[in-house]
Amino acid sequence: MFDANDKLRDIVNDPTLSPAQKARFLSLEAENSLSYPLLDAATRAALDDRVICDMYEGNAPYKPRYVLPDYAVVLAKGSDWLELPAPQDLDEAISTLMIAYHHTPSVTGMPVYLGAIDALLLPFCEGVTDEDLYRKIKLFWRYLDRVLPDAFMHANIGPADNRVARAILRADVELQQIAPNLTLLYDPETSGEDLLAGAIDNIVACSKPHIANHPIHAETFDARGYGIVSCYNALPVGGGASTLVRLNLREVAARAQSEADFLHRVLPHYMDLAFDLMRARIDYLYSQSHFFDSFLVTEGWIDRDRFTAMYGVFAMAEAVDLLQDKAGQPGRYGHDDAANALGLRITEALAARVAAEPLDNVWRGRAMLHAQAGLSTDTGLTPGIRIAYGQEPDPVTHVRALAPQHRHYASGVSEILTLDETIRANPTALVQLCKGALASGFREFTANVAGNDLVRVTGYMIRLSDVRRHDAAMGSRTNTTALGAEAARLTAILSRKPRVVGHERHPGYGQ
Repeated sequence: MFDANDKLRDIVNDPTLSPAQKARFLSLEAENSLSYPLLDAATRAALDDRVICDMYEGNAPYKPRYVLPDYAVVLAKGSDWLELPAPQDLDEAISTLMIAYHHTPSVTGMPVYLGAIDALLLPFCEGVTDEDLYRKIKLFWRYLDRVLPDAFMHANIGPADNRVARAILRADVELQQIAPNLTLLYDPETSGEDLLAGAIDNIVACSKPHIANHPIHAETFDARGYGIVSCYNALPVGGGASTLVRLNLREVAARAQSEADFLHRVLPHYMDLAFDLMRARIDYLYSQSHFFDSFLVTEGWIDRDRFTAMYGVFAMAEAVDLLQDKAGQPGRYGHDDAANALGLRITEALAARVAAEPLDNVWRGRAMLHAQAGLSTDTGLTPGIRIAYGQEPDPVTHVRALAPQHRHYASGVSEILTLDETIRANPTALVQLCKGALASGFREFTANVAGNDLVRVTGYMIRLSDVRRHDAAMGSRTNTTALGAEAARLTAILSRKPRVVGHERHPGYGQ
């Protein structure tokens, strides 16, 4: 009979895990040996059936899921707790950030947010030549990947074009690392064509960075700003997200008799249970964990009132297609106007319910709707509101099918457009596709290019060469390779259809 000690022993004896990875898995087992925050019977049953899901955040919420320190505070004041003076030059600023990252918790045990690095470092660059800046950034980038080897770690650049942003793009494409993840915050009024073109060249070479629609995101948040973290999540700087609870829309649809029954009875019922789960986890974090007694709060890195709650949904594609089947309709999600309209109605119902539900200890008193990127074990289920793997239409049809839903997912939504290798000969087409998608309302633009070793899974990166080594029982120094290998095996991420960008100048597109 297999018991807890057997599981712990298997972790300790696993030849493919490093000591640090073993320590991480052992700590998770210890946390999950504790009792879960108190839930009522209906919520517990829905969680056990995985109609609602806690993202396996752990039985004892002793830290928020995502933490976004305001690193500008650290660079301006230093830290009494860490005995750090305020930095005076670029080397000291980079060193201060490297130390700060080690004290930034998250669900992964590593920082998910590195800050808007160009804005943070630019004030320290006076007198530093472009070549010296590049060399220091490249060493910094290598350090991040080697010491914090987790692809959910995320850096931002932009919207302004500047020397540091250019150095980061140059280092990132040369190093071809899975970490850190990277997003360009793009504003057509201020970023400039050259910066966007440089980012697109990087996408062609290594499938990074994401391109975020800065004007839309900035309007959603406040003057203190936002950051893109982890996969593609948009959250308030100086705060973060206490928890991410998600709803399996396919399982909800399976319990409904019709679209009307789904929208008016079954969906509201399970949405309420997800709110109950969310409250239980947030209440524990704020009332029992003492997380907000830490120096991160007292020194102003974070503010306890700036943590939101992420109301995640996934399997929209499967839910829509199932409801279409129940109605005797043949149209499929992503390809049929009626099916796409049904997806939009579901999103609108979700958004209205999330906006109406008050929550304590949550920024602005409401959760934020989120198109959740999925787990590596989500067999037969599509992340967020994406079109199912292997069923993707041409890129312009893809964008038009999903753009109307994006405005409702304030804490993050992402598609991954997988493009044929021929795009290497015509990167201008990818620039036009990106600009058209953002003009159509996409919150974030992401593309994989066939033939690259670096591949985006759901929002984080893997190297296919690392996956092959992992599958050959050789292990991996990066924490997220195992997740990517599992996703490749169970969720068909490698079945995405590479598409040719052939309609980037379609009449009216991107106008």
